[in-house]
Amino acid sequence: MVARSDIAIAQAAQMKPIRAVAADKLGIAETALEPYGAFKAKVGLDYLETLGDRPPGRLVLVTAINPTPAGEGKTTTSIGLGDALNRLGRRSITCLREPSLGPCFGMKGGAAGGGHAQVVPMEDINLHFTGDFHAIGAANNLLAALVDNHIYWRHEPRIDPRRVTWRRVVDMNDRALRAIVSSLGGVANGFPREDGFDITVASEVMAIFCLARDLDDLKARLARIVVGYTPEREPVTAGDLKAAGAMAALLKDAIKPNLVQTIENNPVFIHGGPFANIAHGCNSLIATRAALRLAEIVVTEAGFGADLGAEKFFDIVCPEGDLRPSAAVVVATVR
Repeated sequence: MVARSDIAIAQAAQMKPIRAVAADKLGIAETALEPYGAFKAKVGLDYLETLGDRPPGRLVLVTAINPTPAGEGKTTTSIGLGDALNRLGRRSITCLREPSLGPCFGMKGGAAGGGHAQVVPMEDINLHFTGDFHAIGAANNLLAALVDNHIYWRHEPRIDPRRVTWRRVVDMNDRALRAIVSSLGGVANGFPREDGFDITVASEVMAIFCLARDLDDLKARLARIVVGYTPEREPVTAGDLKAAGAMAALLKDAIKPNLVQTIENNPVFIHGGPFANIAHGCNSLIATRAALRLAEIVVTEAGFGADLGAEKFFDIVCPEGDLRPSAAVVVATVR
């Protein structure tokens, strides 16, 4: 017997309408959902605010030994654990990060689990999903454009073009864009300077997005981003450029957590996706805090090994979100 591929298993899944998963598994009314087709939805922030008085569930972190190039299987383990808890009659939600197109089209591949422990619709989740990463990239690049415009018009506080620290992003592995020279082509295009692109998941906007508690907190955190320095080496922030409001406007829909399902029709929040070797490597705090008010047990994961994602989860995410994990699962393989 030939084992079926992950994509064959995912495409054969009998998905339920996401409104049915939300209602049957979590008690979320259809009016609280913003559907993206039949099988994906965002959960409205107004509804999430009504959950504040509910007692929180138990939180379980899935981490791993130092990962090999192929990964260790944290996502697959997280999904399988969530399915197992639901089979045991416990109301459980799994919280995961959104996949980045860079790894999806690179050596590592998708990030929707494997075998019969997958989230679906798998192709949608691995590709554009609900557009959150595009919104985050747009917010990042809006700030980059405002920085260059600020320099061009010589606004105060003056930014030294040699000391700009804010880079552009694209959600793709493209080594040719890592280091570039921008603003070429004459006076009308600004002051030529060294610049470069990072991958979207490495943006500070992504890290902020996943640590913010709500839209106001998001805006306040965006305003504190340091974009460069004056000739006197004083820091210049996004707030100095009055950029935070416009950036938050681009993120007003993205900040709502995404609800999908496993192959066994159990609920999963997939929201945000910072890398753990660059940022804290966990899904959004908004999704995790919402899940804790909706379920008995919440399973979440932290990226890379325990020395990166798990340590940052305990040292950064838990204090920021007032989280109290009840257990940790360590995935280990012999390779």
